[in-house]
Amino acid sequence: MSTLNDTTSPAVLEDLRRRPADQRRILFTGATIVTMDLALGVLDGADLMVEGDTITAIGHSLDAGDAVVVDATGTILTPGFVDTHRHAWEAQLRRIMPDVDDLGGYVMATLAGYATVYRPQDMHTGTRLAALTAIDSGITTMLDFSHNSRTREHSDAAIEALRSTGIRGVHAAMGPHFGDWDRQWPADLTRLQGQYFSSDDQLLTLRLATLATDEIAGPALAYGPELARTAADLGIGVSVDAVFGASGSEAVLRWAKDGILGPDVTLIHSTGLTSQAWRAMGESGTTVALAPTSDAQIGLETAIPAVDEALSAGIRPGLSIDVEVALASDMFTQMRALHAIQRMRAVNTAYGTDRQPSRITTHDVLDFATLQGARTNGLSVITGALTPGKKADLLVIRAEDLNNMPLNDPIGTVVLGCDARNISAVLIDGEPRKWGGQVLDVDLTALRDEVHASREYVLNTPAA
Repeated sequence: MSTLNDTTSPAVLEDLRRRPADQRRILFTGATIVTMDLALGVLDGADLMVEGDTITAIGHSLDAGDAVVVDATGTILTPGFVDTHRHAWEAQLRRIMPDVDDLGGYVMATLAGYATVYRPQDMHTGTRLAALTAIDSGITTMLDFSHNSRTREHSDAAIEALRSTGIRGVHAAMGPHFGDWDRQWPADLTRLQGQYFSSDDQLLTLRLATLATDEIAGPALAYGPELARTAADLGIGVSVDAVFGASGSEAVLRWAKDGILGPDVTLIHSTGLTSQAWRAMGESGTTVALAPTSDAQIGLETAIPAVDEALSAGIRPGLSIDVEVALASDMFTQMRALHAIQRMRAVNTAYGTDRQPSRITTHDVLDFATLQGARTNGLSVITGALTPGKKADLLVIRAEDLNNMPLNDPIGTVVLGCDARNISAVLIDGEPRKWGGQVLDVDLTALRDEVHASREYVLNTPAA
């Protein structure tokens, strides 16, 4: 007899793993399913079928056939969250500067300091730790903005780390800001594509990472026609970091004039941009990755996440974590921060007038954290919603836990009530990666030793 504990049952997991992955069928029954598909909406007491790596059916009273039946009564099924920008290699330095004063403080301590002594094994350790933590908190897709690619081996280590965790990973490669490096980037992208990204049907994808301007690290890392041609020749997308302020606005207008904006380009942060820049972004279909806690806590330009500006330009943004050296690691925090900041701003703007505040909703921020994040990463055909035909990247969230019961509004519960402890199971590409509340196939003792050893090396080695 199935029970509410099926997603905590070792026996059910063993049954799943005993079957060949490409022949495995899993039927989740009796769940509240938040599809984030506008045509399907939210279904109560519904079933979801996974066959191999794909969602094949959603509805009521689905035929189980030979599937492993998982009683999901009392749970919420949602798409996995999508992180559109995280500097994963920094993870062993988490919260080392929780009260960083500004961008300059972060840049000088981390990019001009710690980054310069990183070895390939430190890249692997930080990236692996970040990816496993992402899975634990329900992030099934993570774009790793890997801007410490000092050698080919550094890039290889970051990619291998993503691959070892089973996350749907986007490796966005960029050379480092400071210190000695081999200057192999961006030419090395050709090798990386051939060696690691030759198939269109795999968990990992490749992007070119770059900066908006030459103010921080010089012209070699700044986006422009030459890097745009590199990406176009390889057929990959571009993620542009540090897009903000007057110089960022000027750069956006320059890119628009050069014809190098578009749906395959993601502009990160986008705080303090002019209305003309936003118009160019909207008209070109350029995507935007917001970093709500980074903008607010580190104080990037206006320090206000630019969600209103994006929506006014017709852009529904994705969300991101950014730097764990100063910020939280999970998407729940990003959704809540953005929800609160935007609604505060909307009411404040209308205060004392007869205007009605224009406030975003919990559905909006969950959309940003799932489907729009997938679109921003160039993966909306594959993931971001629970839609038959898309890959099975999904979360099983316990709705009857102490902090969630009773379930009155499933989207409100996910956005405002949940945290990582409520996530009973995570599937990525149909494969269980978290089960019974625990990330699978991780030797925590060995990982802890590895993380501490890397941290000690980085902190005790003089900057190069």
